[in-house]
Amino acid sequence: MREAIKEAARGWLHLTIGAAISLLCYLMVGVALFTAFLTATVIGAGVLPESVLLLRRMAGWERRRTAAWTGTPVPEAYLPLEGPLPARVRTAVTDPGTRRDLVWAAAQLLYGSVLWYLSLIVWAPALLVDGVWTGLAGRRPVALPLIGRLAGLAADWSRALLTPTPSAARDAALAARIEQLTATRAGAVAAHGAELRRIERDLHDGAQARLVALSMRIGLARRVYDSDPAAGRKLLDDAQTQAEEALAELRHVVRGIHPPILTDRGLTGAVRALAASSGLEVAVSVTGLADHTGTGDGHDRDASTGHGHGGNGSAGHGTAPRAPAAVEAAAYFVVAEALTNAAKHSGAARASVGLARERTGLRVHVRDEGRGGAEAREGGGSGLTGMRRRVAALDGTVRLTSPEGGPTVIEVELPCVW
Repeated sequence: MREAIKEAARGWLHLTIGAAISLLCYLMVGVALFTAFLTATVIGAGVLPESVLLLRRMAGWERRRTAAWTGTPVPEAYLPLEGPLPARVRTAVTDPGTRRDLVWAAAQLLYGSVLWYLSLIVWAPALLVDGVWTGLAGRRPVALPLIGRLAGLAADWSRALLTPTPSAARDAALAARIEQLTATRAGAVAAHGAELRRIERDLHDGAQARLVALSMRIGLARRVYDSDPAAGRKLLDDAQTQAEEALAELRHVVRGIHPPILTDRGLTGAVRALAASSGLEVAVSVTGLADHTGTGDGHDRDASTGHGHGGNGSAGHGTAPRAPAAVEAAAYFVVAEALTNAAKHSGAARASVGLARERTGLRVHVRDEGRGGAEAREGGGSGLTGMRRRVAALDGTVRLTSPEGGPTVIEVELPCVW
């Protein structure tokens, strides 16, 4: 009996809140009529999108209540109310989600109040009947559960009215996808511009300056060679040194565009080379990717210590397919940025890198045992922002977990076709 009363009270609370929402829907009818009048006069058209947003919030509240009662989420599908005022007004009027919300609000006016009144009528007789039925006959309550069924009925009606149609869900998903692609395209354009500026700066401050100095040194050597061969030879030696330094600068710039090691040794070898030069003790594990490092024995190798350790049984196969060049480059730069951050900021001595081929793409996992707090420390700075933009340009995802005290874990998924 106690459990029956508790469940009936829960159902009555659900119906009571529904009745309060019915009152809000009644007020919303007045808001809708006032908005329609202002929109018809044109001068008040700006009120329409705000009224629709208010209606969406009310419908969202009902979706959450229904999901809490039934244990199943109620999906929503709305077109974004963005852009200039005419576009927002047009979206507010044509969005199928708005029409469904209006139908729900009109229906909620009726069933929200009616079911609540019914629950009030049922309470007293149910307590009396079940008190006698349960107390004297020792049977299960039969009247009090009716209140829970009324609450379930209200939830079922709300779900039926607020669940978007398949076409509306597709339109909303398409709009969200377009918005996401617009954002990632803007990020890719910004990243591309930043990359071009970096290359220009590296060429101007590095290789170009050295080549100018080299040209001047060769010119001086030509002038003095006939009169002072020893000085001419010294100038030529200096010019050769500067030429080698200019070549080193150019190689550095080329590595920043597309590391040659990716072409020569593949992603696995390139990542192992990064790990070996990171200054940390880095363990590299590879699953299902081509290995061009010459191990070919199905075992991974600790890139920093050189001690072999057992892999997962599927690493190191030279016949495995390679990911597209853009995906390999993105994965390489993710690992490079993560290891650089770990060496500079985390205070960690050890890290691990995982590369795994999955059915839908490539997964990269980087973990360091440092002090954590990477998001707060870098504040979404250029390193992490550049990483996210590079991955987003390929429709990938980045997940960063870095609590204070560590560890810091970066997981990247890059979709591709193998």
